[in-house]
Amino acid sequence: MSVDAGATEAAGERAHGGLAWLGLSAAVIVLDQITKWYVEENLVFATPVPVLPVFDLTLLHNTGAAFSFLAGEAGWQRWFFTALALGVSVLITAWLYRLPRHEQRWTGAALSLVLGGALGNVIDRIRLGYVVDFIHLHYGEWYWPAFNVADSAISVGAVMLGLEILFGSRVSRSS
Repeated sequence: MSVDAGATEAAGERAHGGLAWLGLSAAVIVLDQITKWYVEENLVFATPVPVLPVFDLTLLHNTGAAFSFLAGEAGWQRWFFTALALGVSVLITAWLYRLPRHEQRWTGAALSLVLGGALGNVIDRIRLGYVVDFIHLHYGEWYWPAFNVADSAISVGAVMLGLEILFGSRVSRSS
């Protein structure tokens, strides 16, 4: 292989390598939508189903963002959060497109989790006008806001990106 051919192949891998992670995003979307469908079909709205002493399944509808931010607004937030999530998704896809496949496994996985979660919730916003939440953690009288698989993926991906920022290549090399 000539030097130019090797350089071209390496550049091609760097330019498109992160797109291999889109399968993880697709898996998050599918799992998210299946679980939301299941709870919509099998749970009664706002009626907790105890699973563990600190965990209920509770079908809820969130018209806002995280922690029901802006949920009380007149409806404009549906399209605002949809546009925001789609814009972020385009940026994440572009980042993945430029990400080296073998050098950035940690970052690729993190970005793909955030992307899959964002798109899972966008599907709900477009289709239903709200996001289906159902995972409800609590301790005594204290209740964490309900969330879903997409929210979990976004949270895990964000923590992974934070660790990458804080610890850099030490995290990437250990993955």
